[in-house]
Amino acid sequence: MNNKKCILAYSGGMDSTISIAWIIKEYNLDVITLTLDLGGGPELDGIKEKAKDAGAIDSLIWDVRDEFVNEYVFKGLKARALYEGKYPLSTALGRPLMAKKLVEAARLVGASSIAHGCTGKGNDQVRFDSSIMTLSAHSDPINIIAPAREWGMTRDEEKKYAQKSGIELREVGNNQKVYSIDRNLWGQAIEGEDLEDTWVIPPEDAYSWTSPMDKTPDNHQDLIINFDQGTPTAMNEEKIGGVKIIENLNNIAGNHGVGRIDHVENRLVGIKSREIYETPGAIVLHTALNALETMCLSKEQQRVKQNLSQIYADLVYDGKWFTELRANIDSFMNDVLKYTSGKVKIRLFKGSVTVIGIQSNYSLYDFGLATYSSDDNFDHSAATGFIDIYSLSSRTQAKKQTYKDAR
Repeated sequence: MNNKKCILAYSGGMDSTISIAWIIKEYNLDVITLTLDLGGGPELDGIKEKAKDAGAIDSLIWDVRDEFVNEYVFKGLKARALYEGKYPLSTALGRPLMAKKLVEAARLVGASSIAHGCTGKGNDQVRFDSSIMTLSAHSDPINIIAPAREWGMTRDEEKKYAQKSGIELREVGNNQKVYSIDRNLWGQAIEGEDLEDTWVIPPEDAYSWTSPMDKTPDNHQDLIINFDQGTPTAMNEEKIGGVKIIENLNNIAGNHGVGRIDHVENRLVGIKSREIYETPGAIVLHTALNALETMCLSKEQQRVKQNLSQIYADLVYDGKWFTELRANIDSFMNDVLKYTSGKVKIRLFKGSVTVIGIQSNYSLYDFGLATYSSDDNFDHSAATGFIDIYSLSSRTQAKKQTYKDAR
């Protein structure tokens, strides 16, 4: 590897653009930027020119949307991974893929250093650093540089540094708020400005994917999502790829105000943080798959899966994607969902997602057993003997111990 080369994760924003000049000056390294298209951003127009203007010797742009959806997003969906029961892990699922591509790019160009724009108080620094170190464990060690974690500059200081380094930044009007936004196909995370005050309602200018309630349609919209072994395969009976399904749902559900999450979350580094997310497609798909699972899984399968879902969500959130345990749970999820195929009809209206129909050839719902009509074929006479055996242990204990003194 060339000790003079560094691969920088590059979004085109102020932090990553300044990082180019900073790494060149502080580390005396040639910088090659890597921009990954995970869907939904960053904007790619002019990004190569911007990186080179800041001093990069080369700029790589890779489209990884299909890999992101098929190898990360849909695995998280099948695991029903929602961090603390709310967050579909949009940013967290993207980080291991980004780390993997950074390592691949470093090997491709012969770089011995990898840089990213994470700060010293966020989760992403752990996700990136842990993943990079794990993926390079059997090769030459890779030096990790985190400019924003090292330089300690405020926003105003960053602007002055950019000016001093001859870097042109897009000007922001005096009345325009600047949020920190991380965006990919599975959702976007919005931080900063008024959002840090947990008593303040998030202002509308923080949102860009979802409509406010007074701007949503006054009529509901129904959609049908098809699943094959837990993986979405079609929308409204049209077979399309995963990327397109999520893009369509983001647009349609977002228009109905679906997908806003306001959550005070426990960060890995030990602090609580108010997080605002927009995840329209993710909310729809999680809701639909959960409904289909209730039809196709036994009670015991559902309970075990729910327990593993929380463990899986924590693994993803905590930057432990590249672990054997995560792979083990994936194997369980693939096996437990092998009969979770069918279609779910959902209704979108004023910010809500409601399941209004489920069909599956593998459904465990039996109308003849469930109905109270004349078509009932449940053996009612079997109930007495069942209850007698079912209550035997508790009755025995009650006689000998628990209620002996009629407490």
